[in-house]
Parts: sequence; structure tokens; C-alpha cells
Amino acid sequence: MSGTSIPEKPLVRIGLIGLGVVGQQHLDSASRLTDGVITCVCDARAEIAESTAGTRGIARWTSSADDVFADPDVDAVLLALPTGIRTPLAIAALRAGKHILLEKPVAMNAAETRSILAVQGDRVAACCSSRLRAFASARAARAHVASGALGQIRAVTCRVIAPAGAPPAKTPPAWRLSRALNGGGILVNWGCYDLDYLLGILDWNLEPGHVLAHTWQTPSPFAHYPAPGSDAETHVVATITFTNGAVLHYERAECAVEAESRSWRISGDKGALILQMAPSKGAVVQVSEPDPARGSVTRALWEGDESGWATFNDGPLLDFASAIRHDHAPLTSLRDSLLIARLTEGIYRSADTARPVAFTDL
Repeated sequence: MSGTSIPEKPLVRIGLIGLGVVGQQHLDSASRLTDGVITCVCDARAEIAESTAGTRGIARWTSSADDVFADPDVDAVLLALPTGIRTPLAIAALRAGKHILLEKPVAMNAAETRSILAVQGDRVAACCSSRLRAFASARAARAHVASGALGQIRAVTCRVIAPAGAPPAKTPPAWRLSRALNGGGILVNWGCYDLDYLLGILDWNLEPGHVLAHTWQTPSPFAHYPAPGSDAETHVVATITFTNGAVLHYERAECAVEAESRSWRISGDKGALILQMAPSKGAVVQVSEPDPARGSVTRALWEGDESGWATFNDGPLLDFASAIRHDHAPLTSLRDSLLIARLTEGIYRSADTARPVAFTDL
């Protein structure tokens, strides 16, 4: 009937499983939701689930994930849990008909990611590795790439070095540098953000060919910094080729014995972007482009203040609820996450074997 408005869809009802530090951050973000609401919280520690529900004013709590999956008043599930235990719960949630938002990295490996994809069906499935693309600077960079202004992509670069600070006041969590519990070290902890940021700006339009990589654990002067028994890397270097001729140069290090360095770049045959992934005051995205009279010139594409970390934490949850309620793709879908998982697995396999690895094998 002419002039009849389409009724607005109801708010997305979300169950949160996992009430550690990250889960509490998601609850802070939930206070800014416009398309959803947390209706249930869950943690294996019943006392934490109960106290969190009371403090946050949430009606229902449980210590059983199965209760959340069976709850008819839950449309979607946010899994704020360690990587090593998340995949079976993600599969169970999808089989129960729930949409899912997964903390990063998406899974322990590409095989686990594919096992989640196999049961996704028509549900929305997203990953929190999208945090850095919720910023306006990243949206401006993506729009510039989509315009074709860079031409054929040639080189994608990430080099981020974080020097060691003072000895930690308390022992870091054991999972953080554990291959068994977390799937790896700095590559999965921060590399998933780097890869999501760069590949997302490129609209996920790269298919990997080969990788050659190496990893190192904590440098000997700081070997006492990580938790005892840590076996994952704090420094990774990789070169990845793509089937369209582009190359990714990647290096990430923490607890390093060298000065700080931060660089994210995307270069094509018609222009280049100099990016600033980390939130900061006075953030700027620069573009280099040809000028008929002067040759190559560099100018600001986007400038602004992105020093607040709220956008970093809020982005995935707000985008997830919006994707469900308004029928659009999330910032980072499960299929997008599979590309990150394949790249990560290829880097580790090359580093473990000291040989180049073909992604056709992954």
C-alpha cells in the first residue's frame, strides 16, 4: 500500500559468554548499542556470572553455554573466550540458530575456521579483528582504494616494532604466548589486526600465493618477561606473494631490543597510502600521487583525532548488531577471517619448516 512504512526490526538480543577482561569491555560497549541489547551473560564461574548480571542490570545469567544456546530470547551470541576453546561453542551456537560474534583471532587455524563456516548457513558470523577498521580514517582509506586511485596494487607493508619496557609488575597470562592455548604469539595477538586492517581496506580482493617467514621468541635479555613455559613468538617477519602480483612485507615485534617503529602502507602503480592504524591524537592518512608538473607529491587524505579507545572496543559489537538488524555484511565476515587464518597458518608453517609454503596447500 502506498505510503505504508516498513516496521522497524526489533533489537537484537545478545547473549555474552565469557566475562573476563575482554567480556567486561564488551559490556561497556553494549551500553552504546542502538541495534541490540545484552539479555543474558554466561561464565563457567557462576559467582562471576551472577555478580556481573547484578552489577550490569542484566536479567538472566548462567554458568552453562548450553543454556544460552537453548534460550529463545537470545538471537545472537558473543564469544569472548580464549581461542583454544571457542570453536566448538561457535559451532554449537550456529546449530542452535544463533548469529555469532567471535573474539580474535577467529580460530586456532584455517581448518577450525572452515568447520565453523560449514555450519553457518544464513546466520551472521563476524570476528572482532575488525576493531581498527571502525575508525573514520580506515573508511576514508578504503574509499580511496575503491575509487581506483592507487591503480594496480603492488606492495602492502606493515612494520611495527614495540621495544621492551620495564619488567612487568605481574606475570602476563599464560595463554598470551602459548601455541596450544592461543594458536601463537604476537602474530595472532596483533597480526590479526594488521592483516584485517590492510586486507579490509583492499576489500579482501587478494588471493595468496606463497609465503616465506621466520619467527623468534623473546630476546634473551627479556626472557624472564613472559609467563613460564611460553613457547610462542614475539617477533615475526614474512613476505607473502599474491596471485595478482602484489607482495605483502610483514614484520611485528614486541619486547624488542630496538627503537619503536610503526608503518602501514599500500602502494600501487598510480599512487600510495601511508596509514596510521593505531588510534592516536592528530591521526592522519596520507596519499602520494603523480602531479604532471612536480612528479610525486604527498598530501593529507584524512585528518582527525582518533585518540579515544572507545571506538576500538565498540566497533565490532555495534557493527555486528547493525548487520543483523539491518541486513548488511559485517565489517569482517567469517569468510574474510578465513583469509587471515590461512595467512597466519602459512606464516607459521613456513617459519616451522624454514621453507616457502604454497597457500594451495592450506
